[in-house]
Amino acid sequence: MRNTLKLCAGLLLPAALLIFGSCGNKEKYPGPLSPEEALKSLQVIDGLKAELFAAEPLVTDPVSMEFDEDGNCYVVVMSDYPDKPAPGTEKGHILVLRDLDGDGRADTSIVFAGKLSEGTSILPWKGGLLVTAAPEILYMKDTTGDFVADTREVMFSGFFKDNPETQITNLRFGVDNWIYANNRGQDGNVTFRDRPDAPPLSVKGADFRFRLDRGLFELETGPGQFGQVLDDYRNRFVTENSIHIQQTLIAWRYTHRHPHLPSTRSIKNISDHDPIMFQESATPYWRAERSRRRNKEFQEKNLNRVEYERGHFTGASGGTFYNGDGLPASFYGNIFTGEVAGNLVHRDVLSIGKDDVHFTAKRAEGEFNREFIYSKDNWFRPVNFSVGPDGYLYVLDYYRQHIETPVSIPDDLKAEMDFYEGSDKGRIYRIMPAGSAYKKATPQLSKAGSDSLVQLFAHPNQWYAQQAHRLLVERQDKSVIPALQTMAAQHTDPRARLHALYVLEALNALNLSIVKKALADSSTDVCEHAVILAESYPQCLPDLLAMVKDSPAKLTLQVALSLGQFNHASVTNALAEVLGRYGDSKVIQMAVLSAETGSAPPLLETLFNSPTGKDTVKIPASFIHDIAFVTGSRNDSKQVTQFFQLLKHADMQISNRLASAVKGFVSGLERSEGIDPALKAGLKTFKSGLKDVSGQTVTDLEKLIATKY
Repeated sequence: MRNTLKLCAGLLLPAALLIFGSCGNKEKYPGPLSPEEALKSLQVIDGLKAELFAAEPLVTDPVSMEFDEDGNCYVVVMSDYPDKPAPGTEKGHILVLRDLDGDGRADTSIVFAGKLSEGTSILPWKGGLLVTAAPEILYMKDTTGDFVADTREVMFSGFFKDNPETQITNLRFGVDNWIYANNRGQDGNVTFRDRPDAPPLSVKGADFRFRLDRGLFELETGPGQFGQVLDDYRNRFVTENSIHIQQTLIAWRYTHRHPHLPSTRSIKNISDHDPIMFQESATPYWRAERSRRRNKEFQEKNLNRVEYERGHFTGASGGTFYNGDGLPASFYGNIFTGEVAGNLVHRDVLSIGKDDVHFTAKRAEGEFNREFIYSKDNWFRPVNFSVGPDGYLYVLDYYRQHIETPVSIPDDLKAEMDFYEGSDKGRIYRIMPAGSAYKKATPQLSKAGSDSLVQLFAHPNQWYAQQAHRLLVERQDKSVIPALQTMAAQHTDPRARLHALYVLEALNALNLSIVKKALADSSTDVCEHAVILAESYPQCLPDLLAMVKDSPAKLTLQVALSLGQFNHASVTNALAEVLGRYGDSKVIQMAVLSAETGSAPPLLETLFNSPTGKDTVKIPASFIHDIAFVTGSRNDSKQVTQFFQLLKHADMQISNRLASAVKGFVSGLERSEGIDPALKAGLKTFKSGLKDVSGQTVTDLEKLIATKY
C-alpha cells in the first residue's frame, strides 16, 4: 500500500483540497517541538548521539545535502510543497550552510540558487553543482567566490514532471565514472546539451546514467524512487516507499542487448525483514480512522485484505551508504533509510555468501526489536542523509506535521489537516559517537595537487577518495598515470586499486596488461570490474573462459554477462558450464539468456549433451520455457529448425520440459516482429487448446508453421 508521500520527490497538491479546521487540528494533531526539544526526543542506539547541525531559520524544508571538495555544505530546500508554483514564483532554492566559528553548528546561510522548481538532489561537478529539477538536470556555478551561482545551464531536458513523487532524482557519482540517477521508470524523451546530434532517449521503464567526460547518456536498470546507494564497488541499491531496500542485479545494457527476453526485470527486494518496522510514535488520527474505515469495508465485502495503520514500511526514503570514519568501524558499509511515516531511521547490514548473486539486508545486532533512531515526535521526518568530510552521518529532517499525500485521505479527515504546517521549519542532525567532541574537517581538495589526490584513494573516510576520484576525472591530468598504474598494481587496499583502475580508464590510459592483472586481483570485487573492462579487449577472452570454473556466484554472474559480448564458439560451452554451477539461480539464467549465444538452440544442445542436461534444478522447466520463448521471438528459420530437432531429445522428455518448451516457443513466436497475421491467429488458437503436450503436439505445431519455414 502506498499511503505515504515520498516527500523528497515532492507531491504537489491542488490548493482546493486544503480546507483547514484549526480547532480539530489542535485537538487531534500535536504541535511542533523546538529544535532543542526535538533533539532530545531522538532515541539513538547506545554508543552514539545526535547533535544539531542546523535548524530554522537558517534552513527549512531540507531534502538533500552534499559537501563539495572543499567541505562546503550545500542543501536543497523544497519550499513549495504542497503547492505547485506558477513559473517565476518558485520558492525552492539551494543553500550554502557555513560553520564559521568551528563549533560544529551552522551559523551562516547563503542562497546559492533561488527560484528552483522541485529540486531534489545535487552533485558537485567542476566547481559547481549538477541539480535534478524535473523536467531538467541543471548545472549551476559560482564563478566569483561569493557562494551565489551566477551561471545556470540546462544539461538534460525532457524528463517526466507531472508527479514529483516519481521524478528524476538521486544523483550519485560511481567508481566506474558514470553518474547515476533514479527516474522511477517514468516516461520522457531526454536530450543532452552536449550531444545535439543524438536522438531523444526514451527513458520509460528505466533509471538513467550519464558521463559528462565522454558525452554519454543511457538507460539503467530500475526503477528506483527516492534513495539510491552506490557502495564502494558500485553495487547499486534503491529505495521505494514500501520496499526500503532493493538491489539492481543486471545492468540495462545487458538485459536489452537483444529484444527477445520474456522479462527484463532485474531488481530484487533483498531485505530479510520487510515489511516490518518498529514505530514508537503514535498513529496519526487520520491514519487510524482511515484504516478503521477501510478494514470495516473489507470485512463487509468478505475481502481477504487488511490495511495496517502502523508498523509497516510505507514511507521509506533516502537510502544512503555509510563509508565514513566518524562512527565506529562496525558501521562502515551499513545502509541507512528514513521512514517518514514511522518517524524513524532504519539501518541495514549487508552480507553475501560465496553462492549468492546478491546481498541480503539484515537488522543489526541490538536492533531486532527497535530502530537505529526513533522519535515519538510525529513531526520527525528523516527524508535523507549525507556523509561529510568529518566522517559523520547527517540526517535531514523535513519536520512537517503531515507528510502524506492528501489524494488518498478522505475529505472529511483532510478538512482537519493543515498540510502547510511546518513549512517554516527544518532540522539537520549529525550522528557521532557518544562522549566524543566534534572534530571539524577542512579538506580544501580543489587546491591539492593531482598526485596528492591519488594518495587519498585509501583514505579511511571514503568521502575523500570519492572527491579525489571525481576531481581527477574532471582535470584529465595525465601526469598522474604512473602513480595510478603503481597503485592499481600494488596497493593493499582493493578500494584504492579500483579507484586507480577507473581513473586510468577515464584518462584513456588502460591497456591489456593492466586489465589482465586486474582480472587476477585478490579481491573478487576488483575482478568483477576488471571483467567489465575486459569486454574491450578480445585478448582477455581466454581469461574470462577460465573464470567460469571456480569463481563465486556474484563474480560468475558478471563473467557470464561479459562473455555474452564476445562472438566466439567457445562462449556457448562456457555459458553451459555457468548453468552447470549456478543454473538454479533465476538471475544467472537471465544473464545467460541475455546473450545471443546463451539464448540459441546450440546452448540447449550443449546442455543436453552434458551431465547438467538431466538436472531439473539447474536446468528447470522455466529455463526451457524462456529459451524457447526467445527462439520463437527471434523467429530465425535456422534456429527454429534446430529447436524442433531438440524437442525430440531424450532430455526434453524429462519432467514437464516438453510442455514448457512448446508453450514458450508459441508465446515467443506470437510476439515476434513481422509475423504473418494468419499464423498469429493460428498460434493463438493452438495455444488455447494446449493441455497434454506430446510428440503429436510437436508434429501439429510443425505443420502449423510449415508454410513459413
